[in-house]
Amino acid sequence: MSKPQFKFLYGPVYSWRLGMSLGIDPVTADKKICNMDCIYCQLGRTTQFYTKREEFVTVKEIVEEIKTFPKQEIDHYTFCGRGEPTLAKNLGEMIEAVRNATAGKIAVITNAALIDQKDVQEDLARADFVLAKLDAASQDSLARVDIPAQGIDLNNIVEGLKEFKKSFSGKLALQMMFIQDNKDDAPHMVEIARTINADEIEINTPLRPSGVKPLSEDDIKEVKKYFEGLPVVTVFEAKKKSYHPLNDAATIRRHGNFKKTTIQERSM
Repeated sequence: MSKPQFKFLYGPVYSWRLGMSLGIDPVTADKKICNMDCIYCQLGRTTQFYTKREEFVTVKEIVEEIKTFPKQEIDHYTFCGRGEPTLAKNLGEMIEAVRNATAGKIAVITNAALIDQKDVQEDLARADFVLAKLDAASQDSLARVDIPAQGIDLNNIVEGLKEFKKSFSGKLALQMMFIQDNKDDAPHMVEIARTINADEIEINTPLRPSGVKPLSEDDIKEVKKYFEGLPVVTVFEAKKKSYHPLNDAATIRRHGNFKKTTIQERSM
């Protein structure tokens, strides 16, 4: 019996942050649609920057696929596709539609580049769990690690995160991806994190194949020491669980190659 094919849903995958997560791509799988070109991105390089919010996928298309998805236990319905989900102008409508169709918890994984915009904050406020990226302690390190589109400013991101946290009734996590290029910024990044007052700080390193090598477990332990007293979880400490997506290729296009890890590189 053939597996059902979905254009915008992928997974489900087991996430060390979200449990069993069904991915929802609000910006299409045809190409990467993003406002950053992070050097560690597991989806490859950004060939064209998108900086304005547009409607890439209709709410109706998302709901139709949700309604036909095989029934199974899902911890979070997660908006995180082949690019930056907040670039979808109708993200807030999608969140409400998926909640109404599933009665499940909604998560959004964002690079936070647009978090200073009121309409983006309003859309994200409809989610239960927002996971926002923060990889830098200065504009220079942002340019070096995340390679943002012109006009994206770290100070605006930080101030936007602070403002969003004050009014958000759900859970806010800061995702911090550490690699060789920014591990020495950890003491400064933790000071920024303290001002945001997120509910959780997730210390990560790219364990799925990407353009850069991950840090070792010992390196991550050293990074974690700077975050003493804060609600921290690291990728090496997190619970692992096997999973079997409905469509491997669709999941790899949005999630990176979950079938491979850089374990050998981690031991180097």
